[in-house]
Amino acid sequence: MLKPSSQRRLARAKFALPSFVTLLSIACGFGSIVISVDNAPVGDPGDYRLAAILLVLAGVFDALDGFVARATNTQSNFGVQLDSIADVMNFGCAPGLLLYCYGFAQMSAAHPTLVRMGGLACFVFVACGALRLARFNVMVGKTDPRYFVGMPITAGAACVASVVVAWPDPAYSMAQAFMVMALMVAVGTLMVSTVRFPSSKQPKSKAVFIALGVCVLLMALLQTRFFALFFVFYISATLLLNIAWKGGWTGVAPPRVYDEVAE
Repeated sequence: MLKPSSQRRLARAKFALPSFVTLLSIACGFGSIVISVDNAPVGDPGDYRLAAILLVLAGVFDALDGFVARATNTQSNFGVQLDSIADVMNFGCAPGLLLYCYGFAQMSAAHPTLVRMGGLACFVFVACGALRLARFNVMVGKTDPRYFVGMPITAGAACVASVVVAWPDPAYSMAQAFMVMALMVAVGTLMVSTVRFPSSKQPKSKAVFIALGVCVLLMALLQTRFFALFFVFYISATLLLNIAWKGGWTGVAPPRVYDEVAE
């Protein structure tokens, strides 16, 4: 039998475990920021790809902390607040800074105005991510749990990071810089939109497992380009699904009516 003092220490350690996983997520986000800043004058593609991969790893830890909290029955308001703060840095600030360094930092001498425009576009992404998180926090329990209202910030961060993973060479032309601007503004707009994105709480079916198998096969074939193409499909399919609902199609169950009233 454990002594009462040992039991208390064990209980505290158990409650600290999910927060420790969240801190690992923050460490990945901070590491991505440091690498992005250090690499900005050099523009090494390998370092930009590493910074993007760290954001993906931060997303893994972000999903894992919730799993650990549920598995150990240690959910708490403190953990919810810490997770939300971590999300702003890991999936708002870190990808915003990465894409700024990747898309514009090397153009500061030749195109200073373009660089300022790029900084504004990256800020739009960060601001939209923060607004998306705030809206999610106040709408918990008021929307259909099968769907997210707006693109989740983790998916938004992974979407822009996937571009760096697929094409790690930094932008050196105005056309490339404008494409990065368009990407940041478009993904930011999707995050604050009312477009319904399917969540992981969708009922599992045979089609889901077939899709996962196809994804694994495509990942093996396309390698680093897979994730960028995956998000093109993910966003396109979601937009088409929302348009179909507007037209009255119910082949895939639309969000419940109370979801619309809550908004």
